[in-house]
Amino acid sequence: MGIFKKDKLQIINFQSYGSATRLYVRGRAIEDENIDLDQKGIFNLMGNTWKRFETDEVRNTALKITFANGETVEGTTDDDGYYLFDEQIEGLQKLANDEGWVKFELSFADMNLKREIILQNRFPGEMLIPSDHAKFGVISDIDDTILHTGVVSSLKWKVIINTMFKRATKRLQLEGASDFYMKLHNGKTGEEANPIFYVSHSPWNLYRYLELFLKTNNFPKGPILLRSMASFRMRRKNDEKPQKQREISNLLKAYPNLSFILIGDSGEKDGDIYQEISTLFPGRIKAIYLRTVNHSKRMARIENLFSNFTDIPFLMVNKTSEAIEHAKKNGFI
Repeated sequence: MGIFKKDKLQIINFQSYGSATRLYVRGRAIEDENIDLDQKGIFNLMGNTWKRFETDEVRNTALKITFANGETVEGTTDDDGYYLFDEQIEGLQKLANDEGWVKFELSFADMNLKREIILQNRFPGEMLIPSDHAKFGVISDIDDTILHTGVVSSLKWKVIINTMFKRATKRLQLEGASDFYMKLHNGKTGEEANPIFYVSHSPWNLYRYLELFLKTNNFPKGPILLRSMASFRMRRKNDEKPQKQREISNLLKAYPNLSFILIGDSGEKDGDIYQEISTLFPGRIKAIYLRTVNHSKRMARIENLFSNFTDIPFLMVNKTSEAIEHAKKNGFI
């Protein structure tokens, strides 16, 4: 009768960001499918991909956050199992470590779920509060900016193959990317702890996959901001901004005294989004870096788009060493 046994429940925390007085925590409560991200073999990789997208969410259930000082906050999941804690709380800065990370525990507050819960109903979570030593923040795309993906390939076939048939620990970063990001994180003094935010159009289902890729390749730890599968099915209104642009705007609004470096690629809409962000937030963008892609029409469009762009330091990046040299000249590292 074991085949009819339901999976245990778990709470996944998406590393997010907040401030000394703002709690902003996101994640999802779902059944634990026992996904082994380092599992080998084509059929195992395909099975893991299926499990990541065929999720069984825990809908409309009460959750609780418990901090190291014993303070608690309660919330609930939505119809898709996602949760968002967004409220004002004093004293969060005191709970942060030297890098600005606030650790806490998540738990199911409803003891009548009548389902087995893994880890004795204690699930780890973290939220970043940028250090007072930070001189700037970095907002970076993921696909074809730091991770070889193939978003400009015909029908996105490379994206599908890379995601389904390659383990996160075997995916390749773009040459020298993690070294550049670590230099930006450390800043010119080496002790700035400049926050790094990773923003992508990928769904939240790939969160742990991307998190493992970043960790394996020694990128600085930072919030990973993705989107729900439901947003892929919804048609965007004509006046509605892309999800990536909304996330970036939210970050600049969350930290009004912090300037940012924007990093992306020339394959999709990063250039357009970054230009508009620099217009909407004058004086807040320190530099824009765009990775070149192997697509002549898209490269020509980006070159034309930035032909008269002189207000903010801008660089088309063929090799990471070029970006490092540019960052040194501008005093970022």
